[in-house]
Amino acid sequence: MKKLILSLAVVAIALTSCKSEKKVETKEEVKVEEKVTDPVNSYNVNVAESSIAWKGDKKVGDAHNGTIGLEKGLFDVENGVLKAGEFVINMNSISCSDLEAGKGKEKLEGHLKNKDFFDVEKFPTAKFVVASSEVKEGKLHITGNLTIKDVTKSITIPATLTENGNDITLKSDKFNVDRTDFGVKYGSGKFFDSLKDKAINDLIEFSFDLKARK
Repeated sequence: MKKLILSLAVVAIALTSCKSEKKVETKEEVKVEEKVTDPVNSYNVNVAESSIAWKGDKKVGDAHNGTIGLEKGLFDVENGVLKAGEFVINMNSISCSDLEAGKGKEKLEGHLKNKDFFDVEKFPTAKFVVASSEVKEGKLHITGNLTIKDVTKSITIPATLTENGNDITLKSDKFNVDRTDFGVKYGSGKFFDSLKDKAINDLIEFSFDLKARK
């Protein structure tokens, strides 16, 4: 029994460590030097073929995942890096993929959209504005300002850019954002000591797969 408990503890520590390694650091908003000035010659995101994936879980127990849609996206590329860009996220489109309709799906989606979490009635969109990017060790690292609700922080996202004529695919690695940095504190053990093992993880895992054409 002691060996089993020890094994479970080791697994839990390993999983926590892996998630922490993917956490992106949130910093103060950075200055955006360049903006998209010529939309005709820029890459427009095909929102129907693009998606953002999310995953969240409790400290102990349930984990859920789903998608969020984009409202629009526009960016410039030069020599394999993003020079400028802006991506607007449709927060009303938050959906849960692992629950079925009538079996908790609508309840969870409604909760994510209300004031406890993203308050989409007041803040219907989120936004990411590119400030700079660079290639390091074969990976594109995109730094920009992420705005969720009324909070803006800078983050750096590892991604891969694939060019094919006038078409581009911009696909990120999985990365974790601390929701409490953006004022989403519901169920956080950091702010509510009494929750114990009912606390919801502060880290939300994201990844995106964007298709765009010039």
